Amino acid sequence: MIVLFVSFEGIDGSGKSTITQYVYHYFLNKGTHVMMTREPGGNMIAEKIRAIILDPVNDMMDDRTEALLYAASRRQHLVEKILPALDKGTLVLCDRFVDSSIAYQGYGRQIGPKEILEINLFAIENHMPDITFFLDVDLEIGLSRVEDRAEKDRLETSGDSFFKRVYDGYQEIIKDNPRFVIVDASRSIEAIGQEIIEKIEARLNT
Repeated sequence: MIVLFVSFEGIDGSGKSTITQYVYHYFLNKGTHVMMTREPGGNMIAEKIRAIILDPVNDMMDDRTEALLYAASRRQHLVEKILPALDKGTLVLCDRFVDSSIAYQGYGRQIGPKEILEINLFAIENHMPDITFFLDVDLEIGLSRVEDRAEKDRLETSGDSFFKRVYDGYQEIIKDNPRFVIVDASRSIEAIGQEIIEKIEARLNT
């Protein structure tokens, strides 16, 4: 039995959450044992941490506090939800995982990718995704989609220069990393979803 842990990454406004749901419903309708989850969040404790991180009221939050809260949320999510699902042979689809912290806090907040990776390796004990799909969309398109949202969370108000560093950070993370599959996210949901589904099925049938 092949067990697969799949993560979806991308800048805000890349359509990542929509695609994760599209892929999830495909495998669910097919009868596959599949679980969709997200970060930060995914279970009760992690969702409470998510609320603290993203609440616009917490605009005085220190960058390192933010990074540590993400790692804490990820740890609880991993041990309580992701690992038990994988142990049961469930296909796990996760909207963001450790690469988001490296991109957003390591590069975006300029804490440093090595520093963020270090605290997250402690949190996840090297349980990395088997395959990560990066939904690549033009930065301006992503930012315009975020701008159109009626309510923005604390990270979404971080400014264009922050998101430029995040996008560039992702490019550094992806470079020479065989776990990543870059997907053109400027196309229709159906086209993007089908490309990802085909790649997941190819891994499951290996």
